[in-house]
Amino acid sequence: MTGPEGAPPHLVVHPDKERMARATAARLVTAVVDAQTARGGAHVALTGGRNGNALLAALAGAPGRDAVDWSRVDLWWGDERFLPDGDPDRNHTQAREAFLDAVPLDPARVHPMPASDGPHGDDVDAAAEAYAAELAAAAGRGGGTGGGPLPFDVLLLGLGPDTHVASLFPGHPAVREDRRAVVGVREAPKPPPTRISLTLPAVRAAREVWLLAAGGDKAEAAAGALAADDPLRTPAAGARGRERTLWILDEAAAALLPDSARG
Repeated sequence: MTGPEGAPPHLVVHPDKERMARATAARLVTAVVDAQTARGGAHVALTGGRNGNALLAALAGAPGRDAVDWSRVDLWWGDERFLPDGDPDRNHTQAREAFLDAVPLDPARVHPMPASDGPHGDDVDAAAEAYAAELAAAAGRGGGTGGGPLPFDVLLLGLGPDTHVASLFPGHPAVREDRRAVVGVREAPKPPPTRISLTLPAVRAAREVWLLAAGGDKAEAAAGALAADDPLRTPAAGARGRERTLWILDEAAAALLPDSARG
């Protein structure tokens, strides 16, 4: 795998995590409305973690949320913990509590990654292949490129303290994947060890990639990833959109960035 591809990062720094969540929710509403105007629908890939869930909670209460036709929004996930359906640690479970039940989504357009008690049982590779097939089918229905990874309108990612994004960890075999859109992840360094994740090629198929980081514990990772050029060692450095890459930070996460990096 070569160095970073796609649109170079653009930084947006907010005073604190609360204002970051509210402003990003408003930004996402605008992006979804624009996508629906241009293409009839919108595809958004969600992320979990504290920043992803804070964004979803802010989106559920956003004043402008009703500008979106939620029945024409497809929701996907960038990664998932391979646990039973409804497990409180699953990103899908947390998203439902924070957001999914608050808006009139079409259930057929909500695409959680398979659970470990689903039709594929504990075969994480089969579960990953099934999700890749679902993505490919959606790409074939419109907005896709030759049956390849779906070009999400917006793909949200959280930044890990070790610079991981989705479930792509530094030096892990999954971050080296250059062909498949979705992979099973075993022996992840962060529990639980078994996960499903989009790959960097799938991430790079997105029109826009937004990376979220709030808190001083993310400052070193943000500074390191923005200066890095090796996605194998620093996965966040390889997370770029085809048209736009946004790094959305609060002041604490941006504390180690030079002034020149803020544009």
